[in-house]
Amino acid sequence: MSDGSTALPDRISRAASHQNLIVLVALALATALGLWITLRTGERLMLPLQAGHAAYAVLLFIMWWSMMLAMMLPSAAPAILTYGAMTRKFAAKGASSAPAGIFSAGYAAIWTGFSLAATALHLALEHFLPLTGMMAVTSAAIGGSLLLAAGLYQMTPLKYACLHKCQAPLMFFARGWRKGRLGAFRMGVSHGIYCLGCCWVLMGLLFYGGVMELRWIIGIALYVALEKLIPVRSRVSQFTGLLLVVWGAWELGSAFK
Repeated sequence: MSDGSTALPDRISRAASHQNLIVLVALALATALGLWITLRTGERLMLPLQAGHAAYAVLLFIMWWSMMLAMMLPSAAPAILTYGAMTRKFAAKGASSAPAGIFSAGYAAIWTGFSLAATALHLALEHFLPLTGMMAVTSAAIGGSLLLAAGLYQMTPLKYACLHKCQAPLMFFARGWRKGRLGAFRMGVSHGIYCLGCCWVLMGLLFYGGVMELRWIIGIALYVALEKLIPVRSRVSQFTGLLLVVWGAWELGSAFK
């Protein structure tokens, strides 16, 4: 028969595993729901609506917002789980802490702002550039420029600085922990800013492959998630950047032949 000193750590361990499972299931459901909303909204956008109507702009924003959350929430899982672990540790010592949902809301707020900017850019592109039915640019020169820009950014110091912050959530919280609900929200915002700095140029590739192309959406989302799990020293970002630069140069070369 085990004593209380042995049973308490076991209960804490089981509670932690249970909470981690809840977080992962919630992220999976949010991702699936986001993809479903993205595709359904995209279908509505393909109906004969006038691009100048407010309803069209709202639908376009919903599509970008649901797509960004579906793409970026899975890559935030390590930070959300780390936040949960730290709040449990504080709770065990009698300190109060905000739920992980508050931190996640701060993170989502950054991608909501990005979705607004992407919507405005999308509306502008539709007025000046022809897009395919899957919402990809038809110009090889612009497509090549998007690839080249993404590739060059992959190799910049800013990219690596932001990626390092995203890959080390424990260090991020240790150096910038804030108390209370507002503090949790602000930490979520801060982490979201680093994530945005890491990935924003890659999102431009959606206009190359197709904003409504599911393979590109999933492909970029998987790459972003893997990039945050693989150590910076492996130089995966630099290798990917080189491939994108070569690809972009080839596209540009074919455009001006």
